[in-house]
Amino acid sequence: MQLVLLARLLSVGRAVLAALRGRLGALCWSLAPLPLSLSLPLSLSLPWRDSSPRPQREQEGGDAAPTPTSVNYHFTRQCNYKCGFCFHTAKTSFVLPLEEAKRGLAMLKEGGMEKINFSGGEPFLQDRGEFVGKLVQFCKQELELPSVSIVSNGSLIRKQWFEKYGEYLDILAISCDSFDEDVNVLIGRRQGKKNHVENLHKLRQWCREYAVAFKINSVINRFNVEEDMNEQIKALNPVRWKVFQCLLIEGENSGEDALREAEKFVISDEDFDRFLDRHKNVSCLVPESNQKMRDSYLILDEYMRFLNCRNGRKEPSKSILDVGVEEAIKFSGFDEKMFLKRGGKYVWSKADMKLDW
Repeated sequence: MQLVLLARLLSVGRAVLAALRGRLGALCWSLAPLPLSLSLPLSLSLPWRDSSPRPQREQEGGDAAPTPTSVNYHFTRQCNYKCGFCFHTAKTSFVLPLEEAKRGLAMLKEGGMEKINFSGGEPFLQDRGEFVGKLVQFCKQELELPSVSIVSNGSLIRKQWFEKYGEYLDILAISCDSFDEDVNVLIGRRQGKKNHVENLHKLRQWCREYAVAFKINSVINRFNVEEDMNEQIKALNPVRWKVFQCLLIEGENSGEDALREAEKFVISDEDFDRFLDRHKNVSCLVPESNQKMRDSYLILDEYMRFLNCRNGRKEPSKSILDVGVEEAIKFSGFDEKMFLKRGGKYVWSKADMKLDW
């Protein structure tokens, strides 16, 4: 009987110890600000740690690691929309504790990050925008990053969010693939009866009121490839109109273990070129083909692992929280030359933009 009781006590003790270790990083942050010069994080028993093989290094010039100048942090995979071509799907519901996310962002800043882009999933789902708002404020106010941006479908953003956090945000990018609501329904970019296009115009006005640069992202696919968007884009006058060619990623929107089947959305390179030619007079147009997209982005997942997309699927590095930025980024597959070639570095701080708010 005593042995059984002892075994139970040991089991409970192990569970408590594991929980305490999992929160150790957040506790350290709250007790004393983490020096940006700290290059290696504490070794924690966190859910992303594993010993599986990493993608092969693909850096030019030996083991030299690229600089994380611009980083896309997909801190959540959860979304309230069901876009059929989505290439970052809700495979987990995990979100880092806020202080752990801040710790990772501080490490990235120390590693050379100048621009952070928060994405998802839908970033405004977590605590109805408070989570991303606090990260935006932290990055601008404490890390003093030149550029802080968000990509969102816009459906959950409220004016009160701009009132609280707008001053810390440089760019808000809203995903809009069509100005025809029937097409948005076909794509899955809609929830309930809310009109996506009408909401887009409302967000555009709020960006003017709160001095946030406004951007539009569009995925060109089978259902919108013949659409003429010249008039609508010029009327909205975004600082940039990112036009992506629909991309297949195995395990995300293609293949047996995928949550989407995007094959029916795919268009040819020729179709994409025809769409671009139709909109060549839109001065803010920034086109991105599959080739440019695949290896010219630094993508962090919800565990702060860099995702290597060079082989047509997202292969994760180890988390920067476990091994540091310099080591993890070596497995990212990131092509700095393509990043610069596609125009990844531009005037991205609203303090440097000459805009008619």
